Amino acid sequence: MNDLSSQSPEFFRNSTQDRNLLWQYVQALDSEQSSRLSQPTREAVQIMERNIMGLLGGLPDDHFDVSITTNREQLGRLLASAMVSGYFLHNAEQRMGFEKQWIATETEEENS
Repeated sequence: MNDLSSQSPEFFRNSTQDRNLLWQYVQALDSEQSSRLSQPTREAVQIMERNIMGLLGGLPDDHFDVSITTNREQLGRLLASAMVSGYFLHNAEQRMGFEKQWIATETEEENS
């Protein structure tokens, strides 16, 4: 096998101390920043609710008495799925915000 370490960008050549940069960053956040990052938007919550209802079967509560039985493993999988969906939606929202800022900045520069 070839040694690719000499060809890879600097950020891939981390020492043992630098391997947990993301964890160090998260630990450095103050409580307000951490709280804000952990609060999903109303739109994200609605999408996650629809996703879970789609997985479980979404019969209306007012017309049906729905009871779902599962085991611990399956419930854990459902929770993991919801968490992955939440992370995906958070990243999509961030990207959308960045793109809106980018377009606004370009528009301002064109109008200047």
